[in-house]
Amino acid sequence: MKIIPIKNWFGDFESDPLIIAGPCSAESEEQVMETAALLKATYPPAVFRSGLWKPRTRPGSFNGIGHKGMRWLRKVKEEFGFRIAVEAAIPKHIEECLKGDVDIIWIGARTSSNPYSIEEIAAVLKGVDIPVLVKNPLTPDIDLWIGAIERIYSAGINKIAAVHRGFSPFERTVYRNMPKWEIPIELRRRYRDLPVICDPSHISGDASLVPEVAQRAMDLNMSGLMIEVHYNPSEALSDSRQQLKPDAYSDLMNNLIIRKARLDDPVIMDYLEELRDQVDSIDHQLIELLSRRMELSDLIGEHKCKNNMAVLQMERWLEILKTRISQARKMKVGPNFTENFLKLVHEESIRRQTEVMGKLRNKGKCSGDDSVDN
Repeated sequence: MKIIPIKNWFGDFESDPLIIAGPCSAESEEQVMETAALLKATYPPAVFRSGLWKPRTRPGSFNGIGHKGMRWLRKVKEEFGFRIAVEAAIPKHIEECLKGDVDIIWIGARTSSNPYSIEEIAAVLKGVDIPVLVKNPLTPDIDLWIGAIERIYSAGINKIAAVHRGFSPFERTVYRNMPKWEIPIELRRRYRDLPVICDPSHISGDASLVPEVAQRAMDLNMSGLMIEVHYNPSEALSDSRQQLKPDAYSDLMNNLIIRKARLDDPVIMDYLEELRDQVDSIDHQLIELLSRRMELSDLIGEHKCKNNMAVLQMERWLEILKTRISQARKMKVGPNFTENFLKLVHEESIRRQTEVMGKLRNKGKCSGDDSVDN
């Protein structure tokens, strides 16, 4: 994909990182204008965001003010000079945004989860020159996210960015939506020129957690932030817990550490390369050790087959978990990381042992005729 960089979306647009801020939804002219005025007076974002149509999970919730809020957003644009971003969920919303002189359209998580909805929106966007942001789907499915991005891009939209807003959890977590940072990192690996913006408000679900998530996004060199700010969050009609007050937003931005690549400093880069060389060496050794471990797994599978033993030996597996995690703690390696790593290694070991036993059984080289327990 040939993506136009964010800095070239608008002729005089200089925003690195791109900061988008404003209320979750437009509720009244007073609320929109007061929030915009406070943002202008504290830490002006490059873009003012506000939802006009709010697809809610349950009926009876506030579904957005609709088209009449477009007049308030135009007023924000005229009085404060902000560019305006609005969510669109159906083709009619796209048409309303284009008529309302909206500068940036974003596609929400519920919409990006449905390829049919994206197809319909892409059809309306054909021939239109407007930046489009695509939020990740509700589920942690990178191909579904890429599919939504590619459909919008195929409509001729090359001013495009992904928005990481986290993924709906199946269990209670500290965050409203699980960050699963590995997914946006993998997205950037596949599409190097695609900007990825973080939405720390939806990941957090709690205003107190927004700063740490925003900083994590900057540490991962993301291209911007989309932050929900309301002049009085306690009275917000949607997502009140995750919206920041303007002064809290200002504190966040003033304390945010924006990290740069520093590729032009040879001293910094030389030391970084030394450290990377050491990492490369250790990685090669890790792969060699993993290869040797799997060779041993094959031999264990052969031995179990010849002695009519089940693949899965639960006591041995529990012992491995206990002793390795204990060792990891002593060596200051995170126990959760160690457990997840061991599970992957164990799954591969089980797979290879099962494969070895199957081949030997087919050749009549196994003892007994019991089925494999794994």
